[in-house]
Amino acid sequence: MNGTILTFLTVFFTVNYTIAQEVYGKWKTIDDITGEAKSIVEIYKKNGKAYGKVVEILNPEKRNDKCINCTGADKNKPILGMEILKDLKKNGSEYSGGTITDPNTGKIYKALMELENPNKLKVRGYIGFSLMGRSQYWERFE
Repeated sequence: MNGTILTFLTVFFTVNYTIAQEVYGKWKTIDDITGEAKSIVEIYKKNGKAYGKVVEILNPEKRNDKCINCTGADKNKPILGMEILKDLKKNGSEYSGGTITDPNTGKIYKALMELENPNKLKVRGYIGFSLMGRSQYWERFE
């Protein structure tokens, strides 16, 4: 009986720890310049890669904003519901090879993501190589 309980607890905590180590789920985006929480982005798996879309905009005055500076299919698309992270592939502890769109400027950058800890995600957008860019630290949203 004690062995069964111990086995159950070990499996339970191992599974929960593994799940917590994934980037998938909802994240509160924090502006790297102002420190202001701006939105909730849900990161999900599609075709074996990580994608993320804006599922909530925290400033009520901006909830109906559109990506007026975006190009292509995202031009004038509502920011709420927009897929801003695309095609990120897991490579060791980081996700790379995809893009991130800044819906405020419409610019598209190469992207890197890596968990700093189970509740803090480093998201970096860059041009060319990763040293030429900006990082934001997003907080897991429950």
